[in-house]
Formats: sequence, C-alpha cells, structure tokens
Amino acid sequence: MEDRSCKTPRWRQLKALLNNLNPDQFKAAIEQTKNAVLIDVRTAPEFQEIHIENAINIDFLAEDLWEQIESFDPQQSFFIYCRSGRRSIRVCTLMRNGGFDNRRVFNLDGGLVAWQEQIGKALLT
Repeated sequence: MEDRSCKTPRWRQLKALLNNLNPDQFKAAIEQTKNAVLIDVRTAPEFQEIHIENAINIDFLAEDLWEQIESFDPQQSFFIYCRSGRRSIRVCTLMRNGGFDNRRVFNLDGGLVAWQEQIGKALLT
C-alpha cells in the first residue's frame, strides 16, 4: 500500500500563510513602522536573559496568552519572535485566525537564533 500522507510538517504549512521576515527585513520594518508592537513569546527567564530592545514579553505558554494579545489595538502592526521561530509561527497564526489583519502581523523567520547570526548583538538587551 502506498503512503499518501502529507510529509510536510504542519508548522511549515502554517508558516507559508504568514508574513515571514528575515532578520534584516524584520529590523528595518520595525524601524519604519510607527507604533510597532514587538512581542517576544518566549518564557520570562528566556526573555530576561536576552531580548530585542523595546520588546514586550508574552509567554507562549501563559494561560492568558490570548487575553494579553487581544488587549492590543488590532490597527497596530505586530512583530512577533521567539528563539527559533516555531512559537512565533503559532502566535502569528493565532492572531491571524483570531481576527487580526494578517497584513499587520509579522514573524521573525528563524527567531533570535537567526537574528544573532545575521545581525549580531545589535539592539539586543
């Protein structure tokens, strides 16, 4: 019997529906966007260790994750990141499915790992 199951991981399918920016594009878009909301969806200890300057920490695992996100003005532009990009893909997908304008929600492709490889320590605190 031939295996006809999908070999593409679900997170890659979700990612394909999002606005994924490489670190240079992400940094430039934040700088060019008035009132940009930068959200780090890692845990508090991860955030305290290192994060992008001016980021807000909303833990992906928090019970009130959606309530925190929903408290923002949906007309703002949102820049979401995590360590590698998987948690941020899920949060961007949640926002997209929850009624936020997909044209205003951006994912840092590759997360902080890619940021540090491409940009280094710039804007990290």
